[in-house]
Amino acid sequence: MARDIAIPRSDVDRDLTLRWSGRVSLTRRILAVNIFALAMLAGGFFYLDSYRSRIVDSRVAQATREARLIAAALGAVPRDERLALALQLARDTGVRLRLFDAGGIQIADTQAMGLRNFVLVDPDKDGPGPAAGRFLDAVIDTVAGAQRAPLYRELKPGSPWPDVSEARTQRNAGASVWRAPDRTPVITAAAPIAGGGVVMTANNARDITATVRIERFRLSLVLLVVTIVSIYLSLFLARTIVGPLRRLARAAVRVRLGRAREVVVPRLPDRRDEIGSLARAISDMSQALRARIDATEAFAADVTHELKNPLASLRSAVDSLGSVRQPALQDQLLAVIRDDIHRLDRLISDISEASRLDAQLSRAKFEPVDIAAMIDALVASRVARGIERGIRLKIDRRDDAAMRVTGEGARLERVFENLIDNAVSFSPDDGLISIALTRTDEDAVIRVEDEGPGVPAEAREAVFRRFHSIRPENEAFGKHSGLGLAIARTIVDGHQGAIAVESRDDRLSGARFVVTLPLADPL
Repeated sequence: MARDIAIPRSDVDRDLTLRWSGRVSLTRRILAVNIFALAMLAGGFFYLDSYRSRIVDSRVAQATREARLIAAALGAVPRDERLALALQLARDTGVRLRLFDAGGIQIADTQAMGLRNFVLVDPDKDGPGPAAGRFLDAVIDTVAGAQRAPLYRELKPGSPWPDVSEARTQRNAGASVWRAPDRTPVITAAAPIAGGGVVMTANNARDITATVRIERFRLSLVLLVVTIVSIYLSLFLARTIVGPLRRLARAAVRVRLGRAREVVVPRLPDRRDEIGSLARAISDMSQALRARIDATEAFAADVTHELKNPLASLRSAVDSLGSVRQPALQDQLLAVIRDDIHRLDRLISDISEASRLDAQLSRAKFEPVDIAAMIDALVASRVARGIERGIRLKIDRRDDAAMRVTGEGARLERVFENLIDNAVSFSPDDGLISIALTRTDEDAVIRVEDEGPGVPAEAREAVFRRFHSIRPENEAFGKHSGLGLAIARTIVDGHQGAIAVESRDDRLSGARFVVTLPLADPL
């Protein structure tokens, strides 16, 4: 039963450090993407700053209109009635009024007259809540680059107000925006009075700041909730992605550090998404690698075993050759040496081809091949060279239509050469070898039949193993390497086909090798 390889945990974790460092961690990337989206939402704070600016601009226009109306009302009454009217207008509009003569000297102030409707808040006595709001206003104004209004201060007697100077000199209403100590806007406006003089209004528009701060507070709550939910969902998503990927990466590292057959790659059967598909693909790949390693080790062991036999015979003949003086025995030993050398040469050639076959098939360029024409040419060439012991070859085809498969012609030709050679070696004298070609809707089926002893049922799979050879009794030992059918299966498998052996149905003896290859253009 497969088990995890006993590699020190520190080695695996150290190998994964670069793969899952903070620079490339998917968890941080997912968090960064979602936080970036939230940062875009946080841009609403800067929208509120522009919203505040528009409100202030509208209040400035309103203050300018009010100043004109008040100036018109004061200009319509006698001078001795202006103070009473100014006090009444200030009470009705909620603003502070100042009256100036034609020289710009202040002559009246509704606040000095006892109307306390313009009181600035002392920020040092305002409590922690408004202080936090002012701090947030300062931060956002700094980040947004908002223009900072000048601080509102009471001017000394005789000092001109900008709005009053503009109204006196240009005879036009003007307004200014100031910043109170608690960072709320103060809007002043001045307008000339008919008959001489100027009236100036002052209003601390704390409602603007309160409205903006309420909206910022609401947006902050929404942003906080969305941030918490987004972080939780990001971590959940990262856990469902990064966790399985870590397990797969750790298994892959163990495959690289150790022996692949001892590593169990998680298949994640509960995952039906791309991560699950990746896990199963890596698991299948590791199993294929494990099978390839096993096959390589088994092949190496078989090669060692097969090479030892002729080498042992060769060594024995060489050792004996020095002590033998009879010419007949020397010739016999030399014949044994030549046979063993030929056998080694054949083994090495077949082993070389078998070891390179998988790699060559993976790089081969497959093209449409007419399998019927190829077999016709192969049989004609074999008949022209002559077949020993009077053995005959016959091709049985039901139609003359092309039978095209996708593959490499030279490799497919090697398959049928091996099968014909195998059938010839097992056929009796004057025997008949029949090659039947048929087709189904999707496959080309080629059957090679002989009249030999057949293949026992228990050996029908073993004959395709490397170096496994069941030879006729009358054949000299060592003429075959036992790789012919193994090479044929490897080539057929590389062409997505199948090869099998079975008994003939029309006689008591004989073998039938059946090769199935997918058609290039299925009907």
